[in-house]
This record gives sequence, structure tokens and C-alpha cells, in this order.
Amino acid sequence: MADKPNSLVINSPYDKPNQYWSQDDNGRVAGVVDGRRPAAYELYDPRNNTRRVEELETVNRIRQRVDEWRDAGWPGVTSVSRELLNHWYSRGEWDPDSKRWNGGPRPYPFYYCQLEAIESLIWWLEAPEEFRQGIFFQGDGGPWERICNKMATGSGKTSLMALIITWQTLNAITYPKDKRYSKAVFVVAPGLTVKSRLQVLHPGNENNVYDEFVLCPNEAMRQKLNQVALVIENWHSLMPLKEQTRSVVKKGKESDEAFTRRVLGKLASFKDILVINDEAHHAYRQKAEVKVSKKEAEEMGIDLEEATRWIEGLDRIHKTRRIRRCFDVTATPFSPTGKKNTEKGLFEWIISDFGLNDAIEAGLVKTPRIVVRDDALPDAKTYASKLYHIYRDDGVKQDLARRAQPTDPLPDLVQKAYAILAYDWRETAKSWEENGHTIPPVLLTVCNRTETASRIEHFFNSGDCLISGTQNPKATLRVDSKVLEKAERGESITKDKDYVARLEEIIEASGLPADKKEALLKEKQEVQLRALVDTVGKRGKPGQNLQNVVSVAMLSEGWDAANVTHIMGLRAFSSQLLCEQVIGRGLRRVAHDMDESGKFIPEYVNVFGVPLSIFQEVGEGGETPPPPKPSVRVEVEPGRNHFEIRWPNIDRVQTVLKPELKMDWSAVEPLTLDPAQTPLNAEIAPALTGIPNLAQVSQIDLEKAVEDFRLQHLIFRAARKLFLTSSDGFEGDKQYLAVQLIRIVEQFLESDKLDIPSLWHQDPVRRRLLFALNMDNVVTHVNRFVSKQNVERLEALFDEHQPIGATSQMRPWLTTKPCRPTERSQISHVVYDSTWEKPVADICEKDESIQTWAKNDHLGFKVRYLWNGSSRNFVPDYLIRLKNGQTLVLEVKGQDSEQNRAKRAAMDTWIKAVNEQGGFGSWCFDTVFDPSQIRDVIGAHARKGAKSIMASK
Repeated sequence: MADKPNSLVINSPYDKPNQYWSQDDNGRVAGVVDGRRPAAYELYDPRNNTRRVEELETVNRIRQRVDEWRDAGWPGVTSVSRELLNHWYSRGEWDPDSKRWNGGPRPYPFYYCQLEAIESLIWWLEAPEEFRQGIFFQGDGGPWERICNKMATGSGKTSLMALIITWQTLNAITYPKDKRYSKAVFVVAPGLTVKSRLQVLHPGNENNVYDEFVLCPNEAMRQKLNQVALVIENWHSLMPLKEQTRSVVKKGKESDEAFTRRVLGKLASFKDILVINDEAHHAYRQKAEVKVSKKEAEEMGIDLEEATRWIEGLDRIHKTRRIRRCFDVTATPFSPTGKKNTEKGLFEWIISDFGLNDAIEAGLVKTPRIVVRDDALPDAKTYASKLYHIYRDDGVKQDLARRAQPTDPLPDLVQKAYAILAYDWRETAKSWEENGHTIPPVLLTVCNRTETASRIEHFFNSGDCLISGTQNPKATLRVDSKVLEKAERGESITKDKDYVARLEEIIEASGLPADKKEALLKEKQEVQLRALVDTVGKRGKPGQNLQNVVSVAMLSEGWDAANVTHIMGLRAFSSQLLCEQVIGRGLRRVAHDMDESGKFIPEYVNVFGVPLSIFQEVGEGGETPPPPKPSVRVEVEPGRNHFEIRWPNIDRVQTVLKPELKMDWSAVEPLTLDPAQTPLNAEIAPALTGIPNLAQVSQIDLEKAVEDFRLQHLIFRAARKLFLTSSDGFEGDKQYLAVQLIRIVEQFLESDKLDIPSLWHQDPVRRRLLFALNMDNVVTHVNRFVSKQNVERLEALFDEHQPIGATSQMRPWLTTKPCRPTERSQISHVVYDSTWEKPVADICEKDESIQTWAKNDHLGFKVRYLWNGSSRNFVPDYLIRLKNGQTLVLEVKGQDSEQNRAKRAAMDTWIKAVNEQGGFGSWCFDTVFDPSQIRDVIGAHARKGAKSIMASK
């Protein structure tokens, strides 16, 4: 091509695609190729790091046959179908000056993908045999025929369903004896959200799609269309009724006939039903040879019960009324295979395909832009920006996978990522407002668990996000997945008073008229939540002012929030399909403006943490895995109760501070802020299936956000965090504590205790940015020395569920690592994780000063410590009870680090608190950095008690 495209949008949505972005063997975007992209899907095998593209041969052959059939003038079609096809293809003329279509039957033509989809269905039922020769659909093994249109999110699946209903109904009325058609239509939706949206399929609906898009060529046909017998239900109606165990009258199990009458309602008087499955990937027939675990299904976003009940229900209807044919509509027509190398099995009855890449190239959806690089160190395995797949970071994964309180700080990398993404969101919001938008853009977070969602909600609502404008509780919605799931089923749930209060606060600030607001406030919480979720970004609706949505897993399909402009992914992504489903929540366009050539002007959604290409995330190498190693059972050895070691399970140690805080800065260790771990900017690029086009890179730069990082503002933020950490342990005037902490933060920043080893980052703005983005690290460091130098006493707060731990409580477990049996330990074996651990075990078994010992492996002994703003578990290596009554906690380390120093400080505090509390004997702690010192360290504690000989401490 002569001119290089400046976006990924290269085709008109109204014409057959005539070019596409090619990819090389590694999946990288190479350039624009003339012709149409072949129908295909990509497979990723994480076991051997391979990616391959599988062409959909049947779909590609059908495309060719349908093209030939169309060029021949649609031979074989009924007069009704011909009139409809001519009408649907009519579109007037394109006026490049006014950038609109003139003279057509409707303001905008149908998208080519919609026309091709309905045309393919008509071809299958009406084209002469010579055009269909050699084409066969495998089906799903059931007694009724299924045909699937694969259409990307945002490509107009609702309009396609209306086209199908129009074609079937008008032909059924005109040719009542022709069994190819039916005017009895049963539409099955995946939930109440989609069911509500599909009400426009009723011809009598005031907003019906038939009149909006002028589906009928004349008024006579439009009146005939009103004769359709249409029922729309969510799949939950296909669930069998539960038997009433407490009823006096035993009715027994619901019969197939009773089931059919209940589900179909007015359709129960018809036979030869036409079924349309929306989001049909939820409806698949489980094959006997396919074994899919519940966990695997959850990772893929699938409800196994839903899939089974959906199909079983339709089978029961087929028994009593006959299903003439089923049309499936979905963007992701896959079912689980139970295999690792093919993440899902493609439906074998696909007749047309218009995938995500096709939709991006036609501009039907927003173009996702992913992080390609930033100015911090990349991931050590993939060399990609850590912002590309945030949950891959071990520290993030460990922190977000634990049970946590809403007030627990988010991991350091997550806070930095939010600073960059939220800044870009705010700039987008300003731009929207300047251009007259009354609806704000939305930042959507998809996270791994409810505790994480609560922490994120608190992070924004408490003002912990560094970017101004993001602290807006009345515009921040945390979607409780359990409540939403009940809402989708139409079921009630036990009230959560705090959550109800949050929903009511959002509704009060929604800007609704007083009567509508009052009516919504009287509804149940599941109704309120669904009203807010369903109307995000919709003017005059309850969710119109929402700007920040936090969801566990994925929001329900059919979620129609066109104003999502930024997505943060904080969960595991086990498949490419899952990535596309999450990204799909933000792909719907806001506007449909076009350029002079009739192509859509591109819109974008910026994505952090969702690795659109799993292929880029798999490990290196493709060798055949070695055979499994034999395993050893590690357990509590019977008859060794006298070797039991008990310890207090301490939730946290409360440091009670002196009324007057004094600092000896000469005794404070320097804190080094590593610029290589702190991204100040991120570059994003538009991507096809996760493969970025590096020729179209743009940048998000925090140096432009100077106003958000004023020094005095940052000092108050840091002092506030210190106050929240220290206030429970301060018994004096809390206001005086705040004043003292502000002074301490100022003194720390003015001292030489903050080390930034980079001349380039000594610039005042960059220095402030580093301080701001590492604030939790700074606060943790300062708090350690404030507590150390001003402690009055320590109070140990025990785990209320299990206050005491013991070696006798360990559950048996299997290991394939090197190990040896023990004689002096209650635990049967010691497992070697490194060469250093063998000499420790040997000494513990032989040293006469040791009574008993245990390696802290699966014992559950841990000490909480703060690092990079998040609460983590320190799991020391060994527990050793000496004959002098001391219990030594021993840590073996190859080298020291800032994080290890934080662990040791927390351990020292724990030791002091336990010894002051009493009841568990005398405890001590030490660290060994050299194997030759193991005997010396143990011997020193055996002779001198808790006194450590380690100079490094």
C-alpha cells in the first residue's frame, strides 16, 4: 500500500474486508496484506511454548460458496427471502463531505458481518444442492440441528437475531407447510442482564429493533411480523424444579410435559420450535470422554452446571415439542476439552466467522492498547514490561491470593500501575468533559477474589491513589460477584448492611429524578446492584455517573458499558480466550463517527495486566518433560510427642509508643529507592490478539502530572499512612501524634537517609515521583525506626481462630525433593531445598545442646512483616529447642537485602513480644549467612541464651 495506515482500522464495516494485518511466524504484526483474512483461530500450548494457527476450513469453503451464490443472484431462495435480502443490502450512497449515507432505507447500512451471517443461514436452508455439495456439519451429537454464527463482541449479534426472526417468521407465515421455517421462536439468554437487553426483539416493544433498523421492506410485512410467537428467557428457567420436601402434598418429580409448559409459556401450544441461543458457548453437550474439573471450568469462566442444565432443558423441550433447528450466536464458540494443549474445543457447527481481529480492522470495536515497555526493569523471564501481566509477578500473586482486610495496602507494583493508568484515565476524563461529554469514562478492574476487590475499593475511596480525582466513593462501584450472580438468576440474598449502604450512597448521588431514586432505594440489594451494573455509562440511568468499577472474575456477558476506556487485570489468565473475554468488557464503541473514506475513526481502550497473547507468557524451551519422581510421605511421627514444639500464632504485634517521639537519625539506616523498579512512564501500542503494532506507540508520562506530586502534599500523605499504622499504639493526644509524624517525615526527607543512586533521578520532579511511587516503602522504613526508638511496650495480638500452633498439628504431605528421615524431630523427614540445609539438619540431629528441632515446612509458623506497602509472611527455616530451655528460630540466607532486613526487624519484634508476654518459654532468633557459622551460632545461643553473636545484626 502506498500510504502506511496510522491505525489498525483498515476496512469499511459495510463492505467485504479487502485487506488485513499479517503476522509473522512468531505472531508479530508484519504489515498490511490485500485480500480477506482467512477464518482461523490460534492455539497456544504452554507445555512446549508453541503457537499455531488453525484454519477453519469449512468456514472458508462456505465463504467461497456464499460469494458464488450471491454473485449468481441467490438462486433457490423464496420470494420472501429474496425481497428481504434486496432490502437488507440496500444502503444508498456514501457522501464523503457530510460523512454519512444518503438515500437508503435506514440511516446506517447493516454491517457486512451481519449480512454475511444471515446470508450464510439462508444459503444453508435455501440454496440449491450444487452450491452446498460437500459441506457437512458435525453437530454436537444431539437429536436436533445446531448452526453457529461466530461474531465478535460489538459486531451486532442482537441485530442478527432480529434478522433471523424476521426471515423465519415471514417465510413461516407465507409458506406454513414448509418445515424449514417456524414462527415459534424461543430465545435463551445467559442471564437477566442479557434477557433485559433482548426485549427489543419483541415487535411490540417501543424500542424494537425491527422499526429502528427498518427490517421489513413494506408495512404489510411489518404487520405480518407481529404474528411471531416469541419467548425470551434466561437459561435458569431451564433448571428442573426442586421437589418440595416439606410439602404435605407430594407432587413428585416434574414431568417433561409440565416442564415444557412452564418454560415455554405461550409457545407450549406450538410444535417445531426455533431456538436461538445467545452467548451459546455456555450451552454445550458434555462428552463422556471429556473430563473437566470444577477448578478448570472456573479458570475458563464456565459454569459446568449451567452448560449441562441448558442443554438438558432444551432436550426435554425437543422430546415434547420438537426443536426444528437451533441457531447459536456467540463470540467464543468453544467448549472445554479437558486438555492442556487446546484450551477449548471449537464448536464443529460454525457456518460464519467474524472474529476479534476482523472487528478491530473494521473499527466495529475499540482497539485495545497494551503496555509494550516502561522505564523500569522488565520481567526477568519474558523481558516484557511488568505492567503487561501484573499478576505474573510473584510478590503480587502471593499478596493478592491471600485472605486480607480491606484496609491492607495493595502490592507495590499494583499501586504504581494504578498511578500511571489512573493518570491516563483522568486526562481522558478531562478531554471528554472539554468535548461536551456528560458521562465520564470508566476505569474497570477485573481481579481475582472478593478480598482484593475490597482492598481496591478502599485504595481509591480512602485517597491512597496518588492521582487526584480518583477518590470518589459515590462514583466507585465494587461489584459483589455473589450478589450479582443471584441478581442474574433473579434470586434473593442475605443482606450485607455495609454493602447495602454503599449501593444506597451511589444511588443517592446518581442524579436520578427524585421519584425514580426513591423507587430504586426501596428495592432489594440484588435489584439495586443489577440496575447500577446494567446502566454504567447510560445517560439518565442509575449508573450514569460511575467512573470506577471493580469486579471479581468477569462481569456478566451482555454488559454494555461503551464508556470503558481503561482496564486493569489483577488475576490469573490461563488462556487466550479468557483474556479476550475480559478485554471484551471494554470493546464497545462510544461513538460511530466516520472519516471521509467511510471507515470508523478508531477508539481505544488502554489495558494493563491482561496478557492478550498467552504465547508471550509461556516459559522457554520445548523439551519433553522428564518422568515423574517417586514421592515420600512427610508426616508427624507416632511416639514422638516429647519432641513437640509449640508456638503462639500472633496476628500482629502492637507497638505502644511513648507520648513524646524522638529520633536519633544517626542510628537510622539509609533507604535506597531503586529507579529501575519504579516506572515513571509506560508506552502502549494497539494490538491484534495481543500482538502490538510498534509503529503506532503512544506514551503515558507521569512527569506531566506535576500538580499531583507537590512535596507538601506528599509529606501529608506519608504522615497520614504513618498515623494509620501508629495511632492504635499511641495512648496520648492523637492530634499531637499527627503533628509529630509530619515533622518526622520532613526530617527524613531533608536528611541523607534517602538514597537515590541515579543522577538523572535527582531532578526535583523525578525525585518527588520516586518518593510518591515508593511511599509505602518509605513509610515502612521510617515506621520501623520510629517504633524501635520510641517503644514503651509490645502487645502480642493472637490469631483468634488458632492462637497456638504446634508441630503435632502438621498434616501429612508428599514430596519428590531430596530428603532424609529424622530421629530428633516430631516430623518424620527433613526436605532439602538447598545444599545449605543439609549441614543444618545434620548438626540438629547430632549436636548435644539440641533437644529437638523441626524444619519449618508445612508447619504454618510465620511472622507478618511489611514490605513495599503490603503485608507479607516471613517463614523462617528452622525451629530448634535447646536443652537450656531456649527455642531458637534460625534463618539460613545466602545473601542479605533490604527485604531480609525488614524480615529480621519483624522477627526481633515478635521475639520481644513473645518473651514479654510469657507462657511459651524463652525465644531467640538468629540468621546464618555462612554455612561454616552454623555450629557457632547454635552454640552461642546454647551458652548465652537469646544473645546473638551475628555482627551483621
